[in-house]
Amino acid sequence: MSCVLVTSSAQTCRNQTFSNNKVFTTCRDLPELTAYLHWTYEQASGKLDIAFRHAGITSTNRWVAWALNPRNNMDSAMIGAQALVAIPQTSGSPRAYTSSVESTSTQLEEGTISYPVSGLSATYQNNEVTIFATLTLPNGTTSLLHVWQDGTVSGSTPQEHSHESSHQNSREMLDFLSGSSTQAGGNSRQKRRNTHGVLNAVSWGVLMPIGAIIARYLKVFKSADPAWFYLHVTCQASAYIVGLAGFGTGLKLGHDSAGVEYDTHKTLAIILACFGTLQVFALFLRPNKDHKYRVYWNVYHYLVGYATIIISIVNVFQGFKTLENYVGDRYNSWKHAYIGIIGALGGIAVFLEAYTWIIVLKRRQSESKMPHGVNGANGVNGHASRPQQV
Repeated sequence: MSCVLVTSSAQTCRNQTFSNNKVFTTCRDLPELTAYLHWTYEQASGKLDIAFRHAGITSTNRWVAWALNPRNNMDSAMIGAQALVAIPQTSGSPRAYTSSVESTSTQLEEGTISYPVSGLSATYQNNEVTIFATLTLPNGTTSLLHVWQDGTVSGSTPQEHSHESSHQNSREMLDFLSGSSTQAGGNSRQKRRNTHGVLNAVSWGVLMPIGAIIARYLKVFKSADPAWFYLHVTCQASAYIVGLAGFGTGLKLGHDSAGVEYDTHKTLAIILACFGTLQVFALFLRPNKDHKYRVYWNVYHYLVGYATIIISIVNVFQGFKTLENYVGDRYNSWKHAYIGIIGALGGIAVFLEAYTWIIVLKRRQSESKMPHGVNGANGVNGHASRPQQV
């Protein structure tokens, strides 16, 4: 197709014409990325004749793509997209080809797509790339999810596109008969992703360590007994309940994100949920202080508890790593904030460790000067020979 798109100063599709006077029955100003779509659709034959235009392409080291996604899943619009790709060249017409997107790590390799395509070509003039093609859709098709993007090229290989909101929202359900569309309402997946991250970072990643700090250091102070125990239980129980809510949102996100791989993050989350549940049951099975099995219960409680905290912190960072793989550095500020919180809690723990050891050593010195047995049964925080237990 050798037609060239000619535009007027007003950048709307209705003011755009083609130099060979080719006319499409419908057009739409797309809501993101200064893009426009012209099409003619014959429902009886399934023939869809399109011209996709993308303005603002100021250099030849960029790619442009328009795609249909038969899965019609707005939340994972990229996976399964059947794309028409154009890469401007330093001389001659842009390279135009088809690509089937199977994963988020795609480099838009050339290959066949699920729709028959004819007349595929592209032009690059006045910083505008236009893709022309005719696709044959399945009988009875009236609407489909369509996606459009642009990104940089390294050598001749397309690289990952930007993760700014304009790129994240460049998708909509389009009715080819009426021309109406349904856009991604409020970016629901991003909201669920944010909710998942906040719930888990606050519960497993913050409340759990705080609960451990309370249990380890407040029991040193006799005036805090038994308040430290109830604070510890309240903090850990709250972390567990909120953490389960975060775990549930994560499962839903995974279900709605076909093709997104996050095995390590998911596996650690399952381990955390199991460990947290074990700790809850252990609370109900806790022997009395003087029971012969209490020492074994203590060892179990400490080991599982500290393992849970370590895995929690590691998995929060795994969550940030997963985000970086799919949305770039958009959540760097969240990551830095969490690093600051964990650093502060670590600093507090180091200070309290030193301070409580000072208290314990002074208490031992004072007890050694007393007649044997007067206060010999007292121990604190695991530092003395017999730890205080509740």
